[in-house]
Amino acid sequence: MTVSLLGATEIRRLAAELDVTPTKKLGQNFVVDANTVRKIVHVGRVQAGERVVEVGPGLGSLTLAILETGASVTAVEIDHRLAARLPQTAADHGVPEGALTVVDADALRVTELPGDPTVLVANLPYNVSVPVLLHFMETFPDIRRGVVMVQAEVGERLAAAPGSKVYGAPSVKAAWYGPWRLAGNVSRQVFWPVPNIDSVLVAFERDPQPRGSEELRLATFRIVDAAFQQRRKMLRQALAAVLGGTAAEASALLERAGVAPTARGEELTVDDFVRIALALQG
Repeated sequence: MTVSLLGATEIRRLAAELDVTPTKKLGQNFVVDANTVRKIVHVGRVQAGERVVEVGPGLGSLTLAILETGASVTAVEIDHRLAARLPQTAADHGVPEGALTVVDADALRVTELPGDPTVLVANLPYNVSVPVLLHFMETFPDIRRGVVMVQAEVGERLAAAPGSKVYGAPSVKAAWYGPWRLAGNVSRQVFWPVPNIDSVLVAFERDPQPRGSEELRLATFRIVDAAFQQRRKMLRQALAAVLGGTAAEASALLERAGVAPTARGEELTVDDFVRIALALQG
């Protein structure tokens, strides 16, 4: 039996059955277009036999498209009603027993995932997308690649390069784990309800080797946060508090790290920030 996908009529029926009303406040929008969920799975290069983690499966549109490939899914869902209903929806659509595991939990608090997934695929609510992504990258090193659908400005920030107007702390923190790229636009019309924001797909690959220890990551992220909290200031001023207390001390350390004290955070790569953290530890 092959896996079949949800259609717009069934999605509305399921929502009514569960008394689920998508709210803009929570950034909830259900995808009602089969071509879109198949496109997401294609961009994620999901293969039969792989274990995929999906965050926020909702009513199951994207879940079924992932399962259609022959992959198995660990789905993390914070809404108890949706989490309880998803296995039945999967069974009704031809998903074989054992292919879907539902974790009824807040994705920001999950520290273990059944099946040790290696791929992340998700349609993320825009208000928690960056914290969820960074939490999963930090907590689950087995995740090697993935694709997420997020608000356009969030996606542009994640994939931004140094020097871009939207390059900021999320850009650098995401780059700690590996490269991120914009992988396609998503029409507003494929959602129910139709949102008043644009969405994009963002794909990522984790670097084969970790960039550094957990201690180094935390030190680097503290420096990144300080640099972008005062992004208009030169680094010798913006980083004074975390690099010794005075602009002169910060300048000396920045020079040891090979970074111009007069530069601004938006000019630096993740490797530049790592060098500053190493000099501080050093």
